[in-house]
Order: sequence, then C-alpha cells, then structure tokens
Amino acid sequence: MANTTSDITQYDVVVIGGGPAGLQATLTLARVHRRVLMLDSGHYRNDPARHMHNVVTHDGTPPAEFRAAAQKDIAAYDTATVRAATATAVVPDGDGFRVSIGDEDVTARGVVLATGVRDTLPDKPGLAELFGDVVAHCPFCHGHEFAGKPVAVIGDAAHLVGLMGPVASSVTMIEEAAVDRVERSDLGARVIRTDGTGQEYGGIFVAPTFEQSAPFAEQLGLTMLESGCVEVDVMGRTSRPGVHAAGDLAHTAELPKPMSSVLTAAAAGQVAAAAMVAYLL
Repeated sequence: MANTTSDITQYDVVVIGGGPAGLQATLTLARVHRRVLMLDSGHYRNDPARHMHNVVTHDGTPPAEFRAAAQKDIAAYDTATVRAATATAVVPDGDGFRVSIGDEDVTARGVVLATGVRDTLPDKPGLAELFGDVVAHCPFCHGHEFAGKPVAVIGDAAHLVGLMGPVASSVTMIEEAAVDRVERSDLGARVIRTDGTGQEYGGIFVAPTFEQSAPFAEQLGLTMLESGCVEVDVMGRTSRPGVHAAGDLAHTAELPKPMSSVLTAAAAGQVAAAAMVAYLL
C-alpha cells in the first residue's frame, strides 16, 4: 500500500551517509535544534583501514571507534535521529524532497548528501586483500607506517616519489602492466612481476579510480565535475537548491579532486550543514 502524506515522517533535513561528513553535518544541525535524520548504510570508504591517521586527537583510532563516539555525541540531542538504514532514492517533492528507505518514505525541506565514493583498485590479484594495510593510496594517511622501509608505487603516481622520499628508505616506480600479482610477505608485501621475478617492500602505493557510491546525484540531476564528483560551492551547495553535499563525493571546481581525509570531510559536513540552516531560514 502506498504511503499517504499523513503517513510520511517529515524532517527539516535528511543527511544521507554516516561517515565523518554525515556525522558532523548531523551534529551541526542538532546543535541548533533542527529536526534531522541521518541514514547510515554501514558501508564506508575507509572500511579496509584498521586505523585512521593524520586526525588530530584521533591519530591511530580505528574508524569504527570514531563513528561510535560521534554517534554518542549526536544521541545527546533530542532533535537528531540516527538510523542504520540505506536510502534508495531521493526525489524533489513540492518545496522539499522525498527520501525512500526501502518501502518507507520520509520528507525533508533539505538534504545533505554525504555518501562518499567507491574506490576501484588496479586489477591485480592481492591488492584488494592488502588495501588499507600494506597497500595504500594516501601518504598523509598511511605513509609514516612505512618509515625506513622500501616502498613501491604501482601505476601513474609519480608525485608519490617526492612525497615519500623523506619517509621511506627507497621508492621504486613500477608500471602497472609489469605487475602480475601482490602477496603478503614478512617485510610487508612482495610484488611479483610478469617476468616471474619478485621484490619485497614495506609498503605499496597505488592510484585508485573512484565513482559515486550512491545514485542520488544522478537522480537529482546535479552538476558533476570531470573528476566524477558533485560540484559544490564553498558552502557545500550543489546546483539544486536545498541539496548540499560534503565529503569525498563532492568538491569545488577550483580543486582537481576532493582532499580526501577524515578532517576535511568533517569540516565540509559542518559547512554544508551550517549553509543548510541558512537555506531553511
């Protein structure tokens, strides 16, 4: 049976995504007593990582502990609701939006998208299993853990040679086509080349591609950038009034790609939520 208007729960804002951007956006809205619903699918870009790094006061904290602490903060505010649920659709509805959660619909005057992106690694056996551990893509998040060890860079990421130079004992560039597979080793990981030779490294960096983790930007017809991210202004506003975006799924045109980190995502969530309060006024 279809939902009627009287059946549908109404919010000031629905925040979609339970990572750092969504958590901070929800807390910001709750602090000024807006009725906010955060939908947390339980899937996050940093799922492969056992620890967060380069996060002041939380360096080395497991991501799950960070999220649990943030949800505990949010629980202190009566106007905020957190649900472990996955949004399936977002569509304009009158002066606001209708968000589908399976067979259930809720409405809101505004929406903050914080669903992140999904990484696609080079198609080499072993990389996915070691990603977030001895295989990484961000030296600011994982570089120090390879200090004093030989490091390999697989693929087109020459800038990592200069970044990791003061950290690693050596940095070796390896063409992706020359790699057959990657295996865990005593030192960290062994790169097996297509010619059958192998070399051990303390850490490996790769340059993943990524795509939107959710279909909402397409559903809402939002303007996208060449990076594959949603275009936002400095306040986190998208091309559709009432829809703001924060975190890895979005960035401004002045940046070639999002500055992917826990802190920048949370900061973007705060800004997008504050701008949403202004929009609601």
